[in-house]
Amino acid sequence: MGFLDLIKSRNKELDFMYDFDLIQDTSKKIHMKQLAIQTCINMIGRTISQSEFYVKKDKKIVKDEMYYRLNVRPNLNMSASQFWQTVVHKLIYDNECLIIQSDTEDLLIADSFTRVEYALVNDSFKDVTIKDYTFSRTFQMGDVIYLEYSNKKLSTMLDGLYADYGELFGRIIEFQNRKNQIRGLVDVEAITDKSEKGQEKLQNYINKIYKAFSGKSVAIVPQQKGFKLEEMKNTTQLQSVDEVAKVIDGFLDQVAKVLGIPIALLHGDMADVEKPTRNYMTFCIDPFLKKIRDELNAKMIDKKEFLAGKKVETKRVSYSNIFDVAAAVDKLRSSGVANGNELREELGLERVEDDPMLDKYVITKNYQESSEALKGGENKDEA
Repeated sequence: MGFLDLIKSRNKELDFMYDFDLIQDTSKKIHMKQLAIQTCINMIGRTISQSEFYVKKDKKIVKDEMYYRLNVRPNLNMSASQFWQTVVHKLIYDNECLIIQSDTEDLLIADSFTRVEYALVNDSFKDVTIKDYTFSRTFQMGDVIYLEYSNKKLSTMLDGLYADYGELFGRIIEFQNRKNQIRGLVDVEAITDKSEKGQEKLQNYINKIYKAFSGKSVAIVPQQKGFKLEEMKNTTQLQSVDEVAKVIDGFLDQVAKVLGIPIALLHGDMADVEKPTRNYMTFCIDPFLKKIRDELNAKMIDKKEFLAGKKVETKRVSYSNIFDVAAAVDKLRSSGVANGNELREELGLERVEDDPMLDKYVITKNYQESSEALKGGENKDEA
């Protein structure tokens, strides 16, 4: 073979090797943004779903059809807890939630709708769709319960943040996937069958070799003449699994800050859990409950009745029981700051109407004026 023939032969072999798909992409897309958003939303939804909604008139809880719908069975297909979790999810993720009342007085959450806004009259909602059913009629603002979270959708607001974290997260995952990766070169001196079928056969043989190396603790490969396999050592400095967790936690913390969730409570820190829980209830849960309470009062209670004292109240889940605050309750009662029924309401208990003692303000001797206490002591000495 001449020199030119040797060069042509080598070039043909190189062209042939370029056709092999030896580099395969094994990267996986992990939806970090969805994980963070769903974690925070589910936490808020579970908390609010444990709240009780009731109408209060003349200091008494009115247990009527509205009470049953809000706390037991809003509609035929959902329980109250599932209903409020869905409301919170749509309110946070979609920035708005529309609840309509059917002819059977069922409370239904709209999956999609079109809002027509006006300046001086009520807005209207058309094309209201629930699952696979679309209402043909148009609903007025005064006839529905419409909740709006903020001026911007949470998912849109987090897109810019995720662009930075997502790029960093993707790079760390890419580096982590290369850890302990088997790398090698295959030298083929001569190729007898250059057809497509021959190429496929050789490619399958190479794939079997690498599969045996990666999937078996002991792998034996027969030595072939003209076929050389060389493994390359990976000396790249790799990121640890802790780096992946730090990026995920960093993005999760940013989402929690947007929603007002204390980071310590989200990560399950047990040290001084009372303060983060109090902040969580005050700055995250209470604003959500106020949005719901204000809308229910505006749509379900007439203006005259509301001014007369009838209103919708909410009782959220308590992070402490009555035994934890027993000493404080005793001080409030014995000092005359509150009566028994007022304290019962603050503890989430109903008033007792047939016991007039609970409506009285009492003061123990420890809170009397010093002159009266001294006078009582002198009378005791005289006796």
